[in-house]
Amino acid sequence: MVRRIIQIDEEKCNGCGACAAACHEGAIEMVEGKAKLMRDDYCDGLGDCLPACPTGAISFVEREAAAYDEAAVKENVKKKQAPVHTGCPGHQMHRFAPKPAAPSHAPELPSQLGQWPCQIKLVPVNAPYFQGAKLLIAADCTAFAYANLHQDFMRGKITLIGCPKLDGVDYSEKLAQIIQSNDIQSVTIVRMEVPCCGGLENAAKKAIQASGKFLPWQVVTISIDGKILD
Repeated sequence: MVRRIIQIDEEKCNGCGACAAACHEGAIEMVEGKAKLMRDDYCDGLGDCLPACPTGAISFVEREAAAYDEAAVKENVKKKQAPVHTGCPGHQMHRFAPKPAAPSHAPELPSQLGQWPCQIKLVPVNAPYFQGAKLLIAADCTAFAYANLHQDFMRGKITLIGCPKLDGVDYSEKLAQIIQSNDIQSVTIVRMEVPCCGGLENAAKKAIQASGKFLPWQVVTISIDGKILD
């Protein structure tokens, strides 16, 4: 049957996950950092997800699609039954058991921040410290979730931090300019496991591609309780 159904523009999607949280039918899920309509028959065509999208990546189309199946939706929701959270997955509350503190006589570790400013929005594109630099592009929260970020990731690198959800911008253009204009040696992306951090990862990958350079790069994901997931 031909009916109204949502359409997601992957290019505009920043991976924030707000639409997935707003879809009460479970029709939208995050797949590799992008929102995806999983099944046509889960979408009721009412569009609760549209106003939740900050980038305008979701629109209505009229196309051939399976009819909305309320029974299938209820079964799907039942399977996924978990503590109810109605906002962005990155806002869901968690509390962790405190870890043992370092002994009071332990030596104080020096900061490994190699430059200032470090916010993506504030750094000059042609700053001299970018020449020959190994670049670390990190989500704001990683420094608080992962205790050894300075020693394990920041040491010997130029660090750029940002949050696509809070800044509400696409970093890819500026990052591409930095990579194009300077002798960058490598790129490491450190992100949180929450869906909105997919926007940072996607921006960095897009920037590397747009720069036209072949650079070694890697993505490291940190769990919300401070573990390296990959």
